[in-house]
Amino acid sequence: MKVVLLAGGLGTRLSEETELKPKPMVEIGGKPILWHIMKIYSHYGFNEFIICLGYKGYIIKEYFANYFLHMADVTFDMEKNSMEVHNKHAEPWKVTLIDTGLNTMTGGRIKRIASYIGDNTFMVTYGDGLSNVNITELVAFHKQHGKTGTMTVVQPSGRFGAVVLDNDDTVLSFREKPKGDGSWINGGFFVFEPDVFEVIEGDETVFEREPLETLARNHSLLSYKHTGFWKPMDTLREKREMEALWESKKAPWKVWNG
Repeated sequence: MKVVLLAGGLGTRLSEETELKPKPMVEIGGKPILWHIMKIYSHYGFNEFIICLGYKGYIIKEYFANYFLHMADVTFDMEKNSMEVHNKHAEPWKVTLIDTGLNTMTGGRIKRIASYIGDNTFMVTYGDGLSNVNITELVAFHKQHGKTGTMTVVQPSGRFGAVVLDNDDTVLSFREKPKGDGSWINGGFFVFEPDVFEVIEGDETVFEREPLETLARNHSLLSYKHTGFWKPMDTLREKREMEALWESKKAPWKVWNG
């Protein structure tokens, strides 16, 4: 099953990092967040990726074109114009990079890669969020209900820790960033049947609006509730939180070995 990664947005809320590179190339622990996302899927046996490019997409192309340079030691023989890669470690990935336009909306980007999906079930996620969602169970859930789409939903943590008070306003305890207001939100990590393309009009279509709303009205979209780790990287603060988790060796999204 192919995995579609949306990697074409401008990432304006993270402009400190995205002025020179696309948001999916912002690094966590020295590797692009895109790499972390692909490692999650790969852990569950999904190794064929279609990456929807847009803003500075050539940087993502260059990253994969020079993957060994990023991941291994090399020797250049200038006289022979050759390169030797040491300790090769090849990911079992097949990566297709598609230019889906600079200003194309999320729905339009998905529509543009329809010919690469064909008549097959496929997955979609964003190029800026990490989770420890169990992809095997997500796919099994999707196949079981037989609808057009499955959307992973999450309850994000509140931004601030909470103080627990008694009736006399005495502070009893502190709670570290409780789950927001209890609402479920779109956490990405979708699974779709190819008929989802029928509800996407074109480049101007925002996938999270008309297409998903149409599927919801038609009772063709089910939610997969994930209560584990989930975090988007929309701000420098969130990027730093991810960095801290990675440096602590306790990154919840690192489900792979090595």
